[in-house]
Amino acid sequence: MKTLILSLIELATPSPAPTGLDTGGLANFLRGFFAPLFLVVVSVVALFFLFTREITRFVQFLILAVAIGVIFYVPNIIEVTARAIAGALGIK
Repeated sequence: MKTLILSLIELATPSPAPTGLDTGGLANFLRGFFAPLFLVVVSVVALFFLFTREITRFVQFLILAVAIGVIFYVPNIIEVTARAIAGALGIK
């Protein structure tokens, strides 16, 4: 009976509110929000270049879109790239 009452008291007492901002899922939210928008814009612009038969601009745009897409879709790519550049320069 005593343990039942103690457990009910523990359940009744509110836990302290967390302090500060929780930004753990912010990057995932932004990827989920902007990635489809990015794909739509890339598709429309690519179709425009194809219909106007500007193949050189289409290829340039496609290369740029792939580079930007890698930044959007690959997690931690900026951190990994920065560490690789720092390692190549001999900075620890």
